[in-house]
Amino acid sequence: MSYSVKEIFFTLQGEGGQTGRAAVFVRFTGCNLWSGREADRATAQCRFCDTDFVDGTKFVDAETLAAAVAALWPKGAGGQPYVVCTGGEPSLQMDEALIQALHGRGIEIAMETNGTRPLPNGIDWVCVSPKAGTDLVVTEGEELKLVWPQPGLDPAQLERLAFRHYFLQPMDGPDRTANTAACVEYCLTHPRWRLSLQTHKILGIP
Repeated sequence: MSYSVKEIFFTLQGEGGQTGRAAVFVRFTGCNLWSGREADRATAQCRFCDTDFVDGTKFVDAETLAAAVAALWPKGAGGQPYVVCTGGEPSLQMDEALIQALHGRGIEIAMETNGTRPLPNGIDWVCVSPKAGTDLVVTEGEELKLVWPQPGLDPAQLERLAFRHYFLQPMDGPDRTANTAACVEYCLTHPRWRLSLQTHKILGIP
């Protein structure tokens, strides 16, 4: 199987439970909730996405893509190599062959998904970011990260799910200040939830 990837880069994880950790990001093209094109945003199931996942580079097989990930990890730097597979929606392309190829190079694998599609076995850190109006099929994992507020999606609805960590992240955009205040207040009054900030945007890094 070939893989279509928008970009691969080395940076620090900017949000959620692994904030501050060095990571190689693999951003896959394609999503099942939006085409990625502005002309379609108004009719998309997810309308607030802030990433570009259109028009990627083809990797001919899992070994080639895994080698590209491994090449970005600093040589002799120590620490377990760590990759974050994101998108778009990475479950459209992520498969057991790629998981095996990454694990074969000693790389720990995280995936950031909207949770509406089944995931292959072997992912080490599953982060689900629910979207209002969709049905979750991934109901357990390491991290649930809710971008909020989302009309029609109450955080309390998600607390029955089996995640180790629950994060509330302010929705970016023109109402970010108000959204941040709302998230802070919610976390203070519902301590199961922790605040997640997009520190990469604050720091100006990828």
